[in-house]
Amino acid sequence: MHWPTQSLPAQRVEAWGNDRLVRCFVQRPTSLMAMLLNAHELHGQRDAVIDGDQRWTYAQMWHEVHRTAQALHNVGIESGDRVALFVSNRAEFIFVLFAVQYLGAIAVPVGTREQRPGLAFILNQCEAKAVVFDGLLADRIPSKADVPSLQARLSLDDVVADDIILWSSLGQSVNNTELTSHTAQGADVAVILYTSGTTGNPKGAMLTQQNIAHSVMHFEHGMGLACDDKSALAVPASHVTGLIAIIATMVHVGGSVVVLPEFKAASFLDTVAREKITHTLMVPAMYNLCLMSPNFQAATLQSWRLGGYGGAPMPVHVIEQLAHEMPQLDLRNAYGATETTSPVTLMPAGANSLHADTVGAVLPCGDVRVMDDEGCEVAAGETGELWISGPMVVPGYWNNPQATMQSFTAGYWHSGDLGSVDPQGFVRIFDRKKDMLNRGGFKIYSVEVENCLTSIDGILEAAIVGKPCPVLGERVHAFVYAPNDAPQKADVIAHCRASLADYKVPESITWLDQPLPRNANGKVLKRLLRAEVV
Repeated sequence: MHWPTQSLPAQRVEAWGNDRLVRCFVQRPTSLMAMLLNAHELHGQRDAVIDGDQRWTYAQMWHEVHRTAQALHNVGIESGDRVALFVSNRAEFIFVLFAVQYLGAIAVPVGTREQRPGLAFILNQCEAKAVVFDGLLADRIPSKADVPSLQARLSLDDVVADDIILWSSLGQSVNNTELTSHTAQGADVAVILYTSGTTGNPKGAMLTQQNIAHSVMHFEHGMGLACDDKSALAVPASHVTGLIAIIATMVHVGGSVVVLPEFKAASFLDTVAREKITHTLMVPAMYNLCLMSPNFQAATLQSWRLGGYGGAPMPVHVIEQLAHEMPQLDLRNAYGATETTSPVTLMPAGANSLHADTVGAVLPCGDVRVMDDEGCEVAAGETGELWISGPMVVPGYWNNPQATMQSFTAGYWHSGDLGSVDPQGFVRIFDRKKDMLNRGGFKIYSVEVENCLTSIDGILEAAIVGKPCPVLGERVHAFVYAPNDAPQKADVIAHCRASLADYKVPESITWLDQPLPRNANGKVLKRLLRAEVV
Protein backbone atom coordinates (compact mmCIF):
# COMPACT_ATOMS: atom_id res chain seq x y z
CA MET A 1 0.00 0.00 0.00
CA HIS A 2 1.41 3.36 -1.07
CA TRP A 3 -0.11 5.49 1.71
CA PRO A 4 2.30 5.83 4.71
CA THR A 5 0.53 4.34 7.72
CA GLN A 6 2.36 6.54 10.22
CA SER A 7 0.63 9.68 8.90
CA LEU A 8 -2.87 8.18 8.83
CA PRO A 9 -5.47 7.81 11.59
CA ALA A 10 -5.76 4.36 13.16
CA GLN A 11 -7.83 1.78 11.27
CA ARG A 12 -9.57 -1.48 12.09
CA VAL A 13 -11.73 -4.06 10.36
CA GLU A 14 -15.44 -3.87 11.20
CA ALA A 15 -18.40 -6.07 10.36
CA TRP A 16 -21.14 -4.14 8.57
CA GLY A 17 -24.31 -6.16 8.21
CA ASN A 18 -24.20 -9.85 7.46
CA ASP A 19 -21.86 -9.90 4.48
CA ARG A 20 -19.42 -6.98 4.76
CA LEU A 21 -16.04 -6.77 6.46
CA VAL A 22 -14.59 -3.31 5.87
CA ARG A 23 -11.46 -1.46 6.97
CA CYS A 24 -12.52 1.71 8.78
CA PHE A 25 -11.02 4.69 10.55
CA VAL A 26 -11.39 4.12 14.29
CA GLN A 27 -11.97 7.77 15.15
CA ARG A 28 -14.37 9.37 12.66
CA PRO A 29 -17.24 11.85 12.62
CA THR A 30 -20.58 10.25 13.43
CA SER A 31 -22.57 12.37 10.98
CA LEU A 32 -22.69 15.45 8.79
CA MET A 33 -24.24 17.36 11.70
CA ALA A 34 -21.39 16.27 13.96
CA MET A 35 -18.97 17.76 11.41
CA LEU A 36 -20.82 21.07 11.40
CA LEU A 37 -21.08 21.18 15.19
CA ASN A 38 -17.34 20.51 15.48
CA ALA A 39 -16.55 23.28 12.97
CA HIS A 40 -18.89 25.64 14.84
CA GLU A 41 -17.16 24.93 18.14
CA LEU A 42 -13.55 25.00 16.87
CA HIS A 43 -13.75 27.52 14.02
CA GLY A 44 -16.81 29.63 14.81
CA GLN A 45 -15.30 32.90 13.53
CA ARG A 46 -13.76 31.47 10.38
CA ASP A 47 -15.52 31.87 7.03
CA ALA A 48 -17.64 28.81 6.28
CA VAL A 49 -19.46 29.89 3.11
CA ILE A 50 -18.63 32.67 0.66
CA ASP A 51 -21.15 33.44 -2.08
CA GLY A 52 -20.31 36.53 -4.10
CA ASP A 53 -20.08 39.46 -1.69
CA GLN A 54 -21.88 37.56 1.10
CA ARG A 55 -19.99 35.66 3.79
CA TRP A 56 -21.04 33.46 6.69
CA THR A 57 -18.80 32.33 9.51
CA TYR A 58 -19.39 28.91 11.04
CA ALA A 59 -21.25 30.59 13.89
CA GLN A 60 -23.50 32.36 11.38
CA MET A 61 -23.91 29.20 9.31
CA TRP A 62 -25.02 27.30 12.41
CA HIS A 63 -27.66 29.99 13.02
CA GLU A 64 -28.85 29.81 9.38
CA VAL A 65 -29.06 26.01 9.49
CA HIS A 66 -31.09 26.15 12.71
CA ARG A 67 -33.51 28.72 11.24
CA THR A 68 -33.84 26.69 8.05
CA ALA A 69 -34.49 23.51 10.04
CA GLN A 70 -37.25 25.32 11.93
CA ALA A 71 -38.83 26.44 8.65
CA LEU A 72 -38.78 22.89 7.27
CA HIS A 73 -40.10 21.53 10.56
CA ASN A 74 -42.99 24.00 10.37
CA VAL A 75 -44.11 22.58 7.01
CA GLY A 76 -44.11 19.07 8.40
CA ILE A 77 -40.63 17.66 7.69
CA GLU A 78 -39.67 14.94 10.17
CA SER A 79 -36.97 12.33 10.65
CA GLY A 80 -36.79 9.94 7.68
CA ASP A 81 -38.66 12.19 5.24
CA ARG A 82 -37.08 12.78 1.85
CA VAL A 83 -36.49 16.41 0.89
CA ALA A 84 -35.42 17.10 -2.70
CA LEU A 85 -33.06 20.00 -3.46
CA PHE A 86 -33.54 21.28 -7.02
CA VAL A 87 -31.17 24.13 -6.32
CA SER A 88 -28.25 25.65 -8.21
CA ASN A 89 -24.89 26.55 -6.69
CA ARG A 90 -25.78 29.09 -3.99
CA ALA A 91 -25.33 29.38 -0.24
CA GLU A 92 -28.92 28.28 0.40
CA PHE A 93 -28.14 24.84 -1.02
CA ILE A 94 -25.65 24.29 1.80
CA PHE A 95 -27.97 25.63 4.51
CA VAL A 96 -30.88 23.46 3.35
CA LEU A 97 -28.63 20.40 3.05
CA PHE A 98 -27.57 20.68 6.69
CA ALA A 99 -31.03 21.70 7.89
CA VAL A 100 -32.39 18.46 6.47
CA GLN A 101 -29.70 16.61 8.43
CA TYR A 102 -30.59 18.61 11.55
CA LEU A 103 -34.10 17.12 11.39
CA GLY A 104 -32.90 13.59 10.65
CA ALA A 105 -34.50 13.72 7.20
CA ILE A 106 -32.82 12.60 3.97
CA ALA A 107 -31.57 15.10 1.37
CA VAL A 108 -32.14 14.28 -2.30
CA PRO A 109 -30.10 16.74 -4.42
CA VAL A 110 -31.06 16.77 -8.11
CA GLY A 111 -29.01 18.39 -10.86
CA THR A 112 -30.65 21.53 -12.23
CA ARG A 113 -30.21 20.31 -15.82
CA GLU A 114 -32.89 17.71 -15.12
CA GLN A 115 -36.18 18.31 -16.93
CA ARG A 116 -39.69 17.95 -15.53
CA PRO A 117 -40.27 14.25 -16.46
CA GLY A 118 -36.94 13.17 -14.98
CA LEU A 119 -37.52 15.21 -11.84
CA ALA A 120 -41.01 13.73 -11.46
CA PHE A 121 -39.56 10.22 -11.72
CA ILE A 122 -37.00 10.93 -8.99
CA LEU A 123 -39.54 12.57 -6.65
CA ASN A 124 -41.92 9.63 -7.07
CA GLN A 125 -39.22 6.99 -6.75
CA CYS A 126 -37.98 8.35 -3.41
CA GLU A 127 -41.48 9.46 -2.34
CA ALA A 128 -40.28 12.97 -1.58
CA LYS A 129 -42.33 14.90 0.97
CA ALA A 130 -40.97 18.29 -0.09
CA VAL A 131 -38.94 19.89 -2.84
CA VAL A 132 -36.91 23.08 -2.37
CA PHE A 133 -36.06 24.84 -5.63
CA ASP A 134 -34.78 27.97 -7.36
CA GLY A 135 -37.55 30.29 -8.49
CA LEU A 136 -36.20 30.21 -12.05
CA LEU A 137 -36.87 26.47 -12.13
CA ALA A 138 -40.50 26.72 -11.01
CA ASP A 139 -41.91 25.65 -14.38
CA ARG A 140 -40.11 22.30 -14.07
CA ILE A 141 -41.53 21.43 -10.66
CA PRO A 142 -44.17 18.66 -10.90
CA SER A 143 -47.57 19.25 -9.37
CA LYS A 144 -48.72 17.48 -6.25
CA ALA A 145 -51.10 15.52 -8.48
CA ASP A 146 -48.09 14.13 -10.39
CA VAL A 147 -46.22 13.26 -7.17
CA PRO A 148 -48.73 12.04 -4.56
CA SER A 149 -46.18 12.04 -1.72
CA LEU A 150 -45.32 15.72 -2.27
CA GLN A 151 -46.76 17.88 0.49
CA ALA A 152 -44.69 21.04 0.12
CA ARG A 153 -43.17 22.84 -2.88
CA LEU A 154 -40.83 25.51 -1.53
CA SER A 155 -39.37 28.26 -3.72
CA LEU A 156 -36.21 30.01 -2.54
CA ASP A 157 -37.19 33.01 -4.68
CA ASP A 158 -40.41 34.95 -5.20
CA VAL A 159 -42.57 33.34 -7.89
CA VAL A 160 -46.28 33.49 -8.68
CA ALA A 161 -47.73 29.99 -8.88
CA ASP A 162 -50.40 27.89 -7.22
CA ASP A 163 -49.50 25.65 -4.27
CA ILE A 164 -45.96 27.02 -4.02
CA ILE A 165 -44.71 28.18 -0.63
CA LEU A 166 -42.33 31.12 -0.78
CA TRP A 167 -39.22 30.77 1.35
CA SER A 168 -39.53 34.41 2.40
CA SER A 169 -42.92 33.68 3.98
CA LEU A 170 -41.49 30.86 6.10
CA GLY A 171 -39.27 33.29 7.96
CA GLN A 172 -42.34 34.81 9.58
CA SER A 173 -43.11 31.54 11.37
CA VAL A 174 -39.55 30.97 12.61
CA ASN A 175 -38.84 31.96 16.20
CA ASN A 176 -35.97 31.55 18.60
CA THR A 177 -37.38 28.39 20.16
CA GLU A 178 -34.68 25.75 20.43
CA LEU A 179 -35.23 22.81 18.07
CA THR A 180 -33.31 19.72 19.13
CA SER A 181 -30.93 18.37 16.53
CA HIS A 182 -31.50 14.75 15.53
CA THR A 183 -28.77 12.32 16.59
CA ALA A 184 -27.91 10.19 13.58
CA GLN A 185 -26.38 6.72 13.54
CA GLY A 186 -23.59 5.74 11.17
CA ALA A 187 -25.75 3.42 9.07
CA ASP A 188 -28.50 6.04 8.64
CA VAL A 189 -29.04 7.26 5.07
CA ALA A 190 -28.06 10.94 4.90
CA VAL A 191 -28.36 11.62 1.17
CA ILE A 192 -29.84 9.93 -1.88
CA LEU A 193 -28.02 10.77 -5.12
CA TYR A 194 -29.49 9.54 -8.36
CA THR A 195 -27.02 8.02 -10.76
CA SER A 196 -26.59 9.29 -14.27
CA GLY A 197 -29.07 7.07 -16.02
CA THR A 198 -27.19 6.92 -19.36
CA THR A 199 -29.38 3.87 -20.02
CA GLY A 200 -32.77 3.45 -18.39
CA ASN A 201 -34.05 5.28 -15.33
CA PRO A 202 -31.64 6.65 -12.73
CA LYS A 203 -31.09 4.74 -9.49
CA GLY A 204 -30.91 6.38 -6.06
CA ALA A 205 -27.60 5.59 -4.38
CA MET A 206 -28.00 5.72 -0.58
CA LEU A 207 -25.11 7.62 0.98
CA THR A 208 -24.97 6.84 4.70
CA GLN A 209 -23.46 8.98 7.43
CA GLN A 210 -20.52 6.58 7.75
CA ASN A 211 -19.98 6.53 3.95
CA ILE A 212 -19.62 10.31 4.00
CA ALA A 213 -17.42 10.31 7.12
CA HIS A 214 -14.85 8.04 5.49
CA SER A 215 -14.85 9.93 2.20
CA VAL A 216 -14.17 13.31 3.78
CA MET A 217 -11.36 11.76 5.85
CA HIS A 218 -9.87 10.26 2.70
CA PHE A 219 -9.88 13.72 1.09
CA GLU A 220 -8.58 15.36 4.27
CA HIS A 221 -5.56 13.07 4.66
CA GLY A 222 -5.05 12.21 1.00
CA MET A 223 -4.80 15.88 -0.02
CA GLY A 224 -3.53 17.39 3.23
CA LEU A 225 -6.52 19.69 3.78
CA ALA A 226 -7.02 21.82 6.88
CA CYS A 227 -9.01 24.74 8.29
CA ASP A 228 -7.00 27.36 6.38
CA ASP A 229 -8.00 25.90 3.01
CA LYS A 230 -10.52 27.53 0.68
CA SER A 231 -12.21 25.33 -1.90
CA ALA A 232 -13.99 26.60 -5.01
CA LEU A 233 -17.39 25.03 -5.59
CA ALA A 234 -17.10 25.24 -9.38
CA VAL A 235 -18.85 21.92 -10.10
CA PRO A 236 -22.55 21.33 -9.35
CA ALA A 237 -23.33 21.16 -5.63
CA SER A 238 -25.85 18.42 -6.43
CA HIS A 239 -23.13 16.14 -7.86
CA VAL A 240 -21.19 13.78 -5.59
CA THR A 241 -17.99 15.76 -6.23
CA GLY A 242 -19.45 19.11 -5.21
CA LEU A 243 -21.43 17.63 -2.34
CA ILE A 244 -18.73 15.42 -0.79
CA ALA A 245 -15.32 16.53 -2.08
CA ILE A 246 -16.03 20.25 -1.64
CA ILE A 247 -18.93 20.99 0.73
CA ALA A 248 -18.74 18.12 3.22
CA THR A 249 -14.94 17.98 3.21
CA MET A 250 -14.53 21.70 3.86
CA VAL A 251 -17.03 21.57 6.73
CA HIS A 252 -15.20 18.56 8.16
CA VAL A 253 -11.83 20.35 8.20
CA GLY A 254 -13.29 23.76 9.09
CA GLY A 255 -12.30 25.33 5.76
CA SER A 256 -14.24 27.66 3.47
CA VAL A 257 -16.57 26.83 0.58
CA VAL A 258 -16.45 29.54 -2.09
CA VAL A 259 -19.58 29.20 -4.19
CA LEU A 260 -19.56 29.87 -7.93
CA PRO A 261 -23.03 29.90 -9.54
CA GLU A 262 -21.57 28.35 -12.69
CA PHE A 263 -18.17 27.74 -14.23
CA LYS A 264 -16.92 30.41 -16.56
CA ALA A 265 -13.15 30.49 -16.83
CA ALA A 266 -12.81 34.28 -16.56
CA SER A 267 -14.96 34.68 -13.44
CA PHE A 268 -13.48 31.51 -11.91
CA LEU A 269 -9.94 32.87 -12.28
CA ASP A 270 -11.00 36.22 -10.83
CA THR A 271 -12.50 34.39 -7.83
CA VAL A 272 -9.36 32.29 -7.28
CA ALA A 273 -7.27 35.45 -7.25
CA ARG A 274 -9.64 37.52 -5.09
CA GLU A 275 -10.48 34.86 -2.50
CA LYS A 276 -7.06 33.18 -2.56
CA ILE A 277 -8.50 29.77 -3.34
CA THR A 278 -6.21 26.89 -2.33
CA HIS A 279 -8.12 23.81 -3.52
CA THR A 280 -10.23 22.69 -6.46
CA LEU A 281 -11.63 19.43 -7.79
CA MET A 282 -12.82 19.77 -11.38
CA VAL A 283 -12.88 17.98 -14.73
CA PRO A 284 -9.84 18.37 -17.02
CA ALA A 285 -11.66 20.54 -19.57
CA MET A 286 -12.13 23.23 -16.90
CA TYR A 287 -8.36 23.48 -16.34
CA ASN A 288 -7.83 23.68 -20.10
CA LEU A 289 -10.39 26.48 -20.37
CA CYS A 290 -8.54 28.38 -17.64
CA LEU A 291 -5.31 28.18 -19.62
CA MET A 292 -7.12 29.39 -22.75
CA SER A 293 -8.75 32.34 -20.99
CA PRO A 294 -7.44 35.89 -21.57
CA ASN A 295 -7.88 36.36 -17.79
CA PHE A 296 -5.25 33.73 -16.99
CA GLN A 297 -2.43 35.41 -15.07
CA ALA A 298 -0.34 32.92 -13.12
CA ALA A 299 1.08 35.64 -10.86
CA THR A 300 -2.37 36.24 -9.33
CA LEU A 301 -3.02 32.54 -8.67
CA GLN A 302 -0.18 31.69 -6.30
CA SER A 303 -2.54 30.59 -3.48
CA TRP A 304 -3.89 27.76 -5.66
CA ARG A 305 -1.87 24.78 -4.41
CA LEU A 306 -4.10 21.71 -4.99
CA GLY A 307 -5.80 20.87 -8.27
CA GLY A 308 -7.77 17.63 -8.09
CA TYR A 309 -9.33 16.31 -11.26
CA GLY A 310 -11.34 13.32 -12.42
CA GLY A 311 -14.10 12.15 -14.71
CA ALA A 312 -11.77 12.04 -17.73
CA PRO A 313 -8.02 11.86 -18.42
CA MET A 314 -6.05 15.11 -18.34
CA PRO A 315 -4.37 15.77 -21.73
CA VAL A 316 -0.59 15.67 -21.41
CA HIS A 317 -0.16 19.12 -22.96
CA VAL A 318 -2.50 20.60 -20.32
CA ILE A 319 -0.51 18.97 -17.50
CA GLU A 320 2.73 20.28 -18.98
CA GLN A 321 1.41 23.81 -19.48
CA LEU A 322 0.00 23.95 -15.92
CA ALA A 323 3.35 22.73 -14.55
CA HIS A 324 5.14 25.45 -16.52
CA GLU A 325 2.73 28.27 -15.67
CA MET A 326 1.93 27.31 -12.06
CA PRO A 327 4.67 25.09 -10.59
CA GLN A 328 3.10 25.45 -7.12
CA LEU A 329 -0.11 23.73 -8.28
CA ASP A 330 -0.07 20.07 -7.24
CA LEU A 331 -2.26 18.21 -9.74
CA ARG A 332 -3.97 15.13 -8.26
CA ASN A 333 -5.86 12.64 -10.37
CA ALA A 334 -8.81 11.01 -8.58
CA TYR A 335 -11.28 8.28 -9.43
CA GLY A 336 -14.65 7.61 -7.87
CA ALA A 337 -18.38 7.44 -8.42
CA THR A 338 -21.71 8.20 -6.83
CA GLU A 339 -21.85 4.64 -5.50
CA THR A 340 -18.48 5.10 -3.77
CA THR A 341 -19.39 8.46 -2.19
CA SER A 342 -16.74 10.03 -4.43
CA PRO A 343 -13.12 8.90 -3.94
CA VAL A 344 -11.75 5.40 -4.51
CA THR A 345 -8.28 6.40 -5.63
CA LEU A 346 -6.19 9.55 -5.37
CA MET A 347 -2.74 10.41 -6.65
CA PRO A 348 -0.41 10.69 -3.63
CA ALA A 349 1.78 13.77 -3.34
CA GLY A 350 4.88 13.52 -5.49
CA ALA A 351 3.72 10.41 -7.38
CA ASN A 352 2.66 12.03 -10.67
CA SER A 353 5.91 11.50 -12.56
CA LEU A 354 6.19 7.79 -11.80
CA HIS A 355 2.49 6.96 -12.14
CA ALA A 356 1.22 9.42 -14.75
CA ASP A 357 -0.74 6.71 -16.57
CA THR A 358 -2.81 5.87 -13.48
CA VAL A 359 -5.72 7.46 -11.60
CA GLY A 360 -3.75 7.25 -8.36
CA ALA A 361 -3.51 4.74 -5.53
CA VAL A 362 -6.39 2.97 -3.80
CA LEU A 363 -7.23 5.00 -0.68
CA PRO A 364 -6.40 3.52 2.74
CA CYS A 365 -9.82 2.07 3.57
CA GLY A 366 -10.65 1.05 0.01
CA ASP A 367 -10.43 -2.37 -1.60
CA VAL A 368 -10.37 -2.79 -5.39
CA ARG A 369 -10.51 -6.21 -7.04
CA VAL A 370 -10.16 -6.91 -10.78
CA MET A 371 -12.69 -9.49 -11.99
CA ASP A 372 -13.41 -11.38 -15.20
CA ASP A 373 -16.85 -11.81 -16.80
CA GLU A 374 -17.54 -14.86 -14.62
CA GLY A 375 -16.91 -12.93 -11.40
CA CYS A 376 -13.51 -14.51 -10.72
CA GLU A 377 -10.48 -12.43 -9.72
CA VAL A 378 -7.83 -12.16 -12.45
CA ALA A 379 -4.08 -12.36 -11.95
CA ALA A 380 -2.24 -9.27 -10.70
CA GLY A 381 -1.73 -6.68 -13.42
CA GLU A 382 -4.30 -8.19 -15.79
CA THR A 383 -7.32 -6.27 -17.07
CA GLY A 384 -10.88 -6.84 -15.90
CA GLU A 385 -13.85 -5.08 -14.37
CA LEU A 386 -13.10 -3.14 -11.16
CA TRP A 387 -15.13 -4.29 -8.16
CA ILE A 388 -14.89 -1.84 -5.27
CA SER A 389 -15.49 -2.27 -1.55
CA GLY A 390 -14.83 -0.19 1.55
CA PRO A 391 -16.65 1.99 4.08
CA MET A 392 -17.34 4.61 1.42
CA VAL A 393 -19.29 2.18 -0.81
CA VAL A 394 -23.03 2.67 -0.48
CA PRO A 395 -25.24 -0.21 0.74
CA GLY A 396 -27.38 -0.10 -2.42
CA TYR A 397 -30.09 1.78 -4.27
CA TRP A 398 -33.17 3.32 -2.65
CA ASN A 399 -36.24 1.10 -2.95
CA ASN A 400 -34.63 -0.89 -5.78
CA PRO A 401 -33.57 -4.34 -4.53
CA GLN A 402 -33.25 -5.76 -8.06
CA ALA A 403 -30.75 -3.12 -9.18
CA THR A 404 -28.90 -3.49 -5.87
CA MET A 405 -28.62 -7.25 -6.36
CA GLN A 406 -27.34 -6.78 -9.92
CA SER A 407 -24.69 -4.19 -9.03
CA PHE A 408 -23.42 -5.35 -5.63
CA THR A 409 -21.87 -8.63 -4.46
CA ALA A 410 -21.02 -9.04 -0.76
CA GLY A 411 -20.42 -5.30 -0.43
CA TYR A 412 -18.44 -4.99 -3.66
CA TRP A 413 -19.88 -2.59 -6.23
CA HIS A 414 -19.45 -3.62 -9.87
CA SER A 415 -18.09 -0.41 -11.38
CA GLY A 416 -18.46 -1.25 -15.08
CA ASP A 417 -14.94 0.15 -15.58
CA LEU A 418 -12.21 -1.94 -17.18
CA GLY A 419 -8.85 -1.51 -15.51
CA SER A 420 -5.96 -3.05 -13.61
CA VAL A 421 -4.22 -2.64 -10.25
CA ASP A 422 -0.44 -2.85 -9.89
CA PRO A 423 1.36 -4.30 -6.83
CA GLN A 424 1.70 -0.82 -5.27
CA GLY A 425 -2.06 -0.28 -5.41
CA PHE A 426 -2.08 2.16 -8.35
CA VAL A 427 -5.10 1.80 -10.62
CA ARG A 428 -5.29 2.12 -14.40
CA ILE A 429 -8.62 2.74 -16.11
CA PHE A 430 -8.87 1.65 -19.74
CA ASP A 431 -12.52 2.09 -20.63
CA ARG A 432 -16.12 1.64 -19.67
CA LYS A 433 -16.96 -2.00 -20.22
CA LYS A 434 -19.84 -1.07 -22.51
CA ASP A 435 -17.76 1.47 -24.49
CA MET A 436 -14.97 -0.86 -25.63
CA LEU A 437 -14.95 -1.30 -29.43
CA ASN A 438 -14.40 -4.54 -31.33
CA ARG A 439 -13.00 -3.96 -34.82
CA GLY A 440 -12.62 -7.26 -36.62
CA GLY A 441 -11.69 -9.05 -33.39
CA PHE A 442 -9.31 -6.33 -32.18
CA LYS A 443 -10.39 -4.76 -28.87
CA ILE A 444 -10.07 -0.96 -28.73
CA TYR A 445 -10.30 1.11 -25.55
CA SER A 446 -12.05 4.33 -26.55
CA VAL A 447 -10.26 6.29 -23.81
CA GLU A 448 -6.87 5.64 -25.44
CA VAL A 449 -8.03 7.06 -28.77
CA GLU A 450 -9.80 9.99 -27.06
CA ASN A 451 -6.61 10.85 -25.15
CA CYS A 452 -4.69 10.84 -28.41
CA LEU A 453 -7.20 13.22 -29.99
CA THR A 454 -7.34 15.68 -27.08
CA SER A 455 -3.53 15.88 -27.10
CA ILE A 456 -3.82 17.74 -30.42
CA ASP A 457 -3.76 21.53 -30.11
CA GLY A 458 -7.22 23.01 -30.63
CA ILE A 459 -9.23 19.90 -29.74
CA LEU A 460 -11.05 20.49 -26.46
CA GLU A 461 -13.24 17.36 -26.34
CA ALA A 462 -13.39 14.06 -28.20
CA ALA A 463 -15.46 10.90 -28.03
CA ILE A 464 -15.04 7.60 -29.84
CA VAL A 465 -17.89 5.25 -30.79
CA GLY A 466 -18.19 2.17 -32.95
CA LYS A 467 -19.69 2.71 -36.39
CA PRO A 468 -21.50 -0.44 -37.55
CA CYS A 469 -19.71 -2.31 -40.35
CA PRO A 470 -21.02 -5.49 -42.06
CA VAL A 471 -17.47 -6.80 -42.53
CA LEU A 472 -15.56 -5.81 -39.38
CA GLY A 473 -18.46 -5.40 -36.99
CA GLU A 474 -17.37 -1.90 -35.98
CA ARG A 475 -15.14 0.85 -37.33
CA VAL A 476 -13.69 3.70 -35.27
CA HIS A 477 -15.63 6.97 -35.54
CA ALA A 478 -14.61 10.16 -33.73
CA PHE A 479 -16.70 13.09 -32.55
CA VAL A 480 -14.49 16.15 -32.09
CA TYR A 481 -15.17 19.55 -30.54
CA ALA A 482 -12.59 22.18 -31.46
CA PRO A 483 -14.21 25.59 -30.80
CA ASN A 484 -11.34 27.81 -31.86
CA ASP A 485 -8.61 26.76 -34.30
CA ALA A 486 -9.79 23.37 -35.52
CA PRO A 487 -7.01 21.24 -37.02
CA GLN A 488 -7.37 19.73 -40.49
CA LYS A 489 -8.77 16.20 -40.72
CA ALA A 490 -5.62 14.98 -42.47
CA ASP A 491 -3.45 16.32 -39.65
CA VAL A 492 -5.65 14.62 -37.05
CA ILE A 493 -5.45 11.27 -38.83
CA ALA A 494 -1.68 11.65 -39.28
CA HIS A 495 -1.22 12.38 -35.58
CA CYS A 496 -3.26 9.29 -34.64
CA ARG A 497 -1.35 7.08 -37.07
CA ALA A 498 1.92 8.19 -35.49
CA SER A 499 0.63 7.44 -31.98
CA LEU A 500 -1.73 4.45 -32.23
CA ALA A 501 -1.88 0.97 -33.69
CA ASP A 502 -3.37 1.14 -37.19
CA TYR A 503 -6.67 -0.53 -36.25
CA LYS A 504 -7.29 2.13 -33.54
CA VAL A 505 -7.03 5.13 -35.90
CA PRO A 506 -10.39 6.89 -36.52
CA GLU A 507 -11.65 6.22 -40.02
CA SER A 508 -14.28 8.96 -39.94
CA ILE A 509 -14.76 12.17 -37.95
CA THR A 510 -17.77 14.31 -37.07
CA TRP A 511 -16.84 17.92 -36.24
CA LEU A 512 -19.14 19.37 -33.59
CA ASP A 513 -20.05 23.05 -33.30
CA GLN A 514 -20.92 22.64 -29.61
CA PRO A 515 -19.63 20.52 -26.71
CA LEU A 516 -20.35 16.80 -26.43
CA PRO A 517 -23.87 15.93 -25.20
CA ARG A 518 -23.91 15.16 -21.50
CA ASN A 519 -26.48 14.10 -18.92
CA ALA A 520 -27.39 16.01 -15.75
CA ASN A 521 -24.25 14.68 -14.01
CA GLY A 522 -21.93 15.70 -16.83
CA LYS A 523 -21.26 12.26 -18.33
CA VAL A 524 -21.00 12.03 -22.12
CA LEU A 525 -24.12 10.47 -23.65
CA LYS A 526 -22.50 8.08 -26.10
CA ARG A 527 -25.83 6.48 -26.95
CA LEU A 528 -26.82 9.77 -28.63
CA LEU A 529 -23.54 9.80 -30.54
CA ARG A 530 -23.96 6.18 -31.62
CA ALA A 531 -27.43 6.99 -32.94
CA GLU A 532 -25.87 9.52 -35.32
CA VAL A 533 -23.62 6.95 -37.01
CA VAL A 534 -26.05 4.02 -37.31
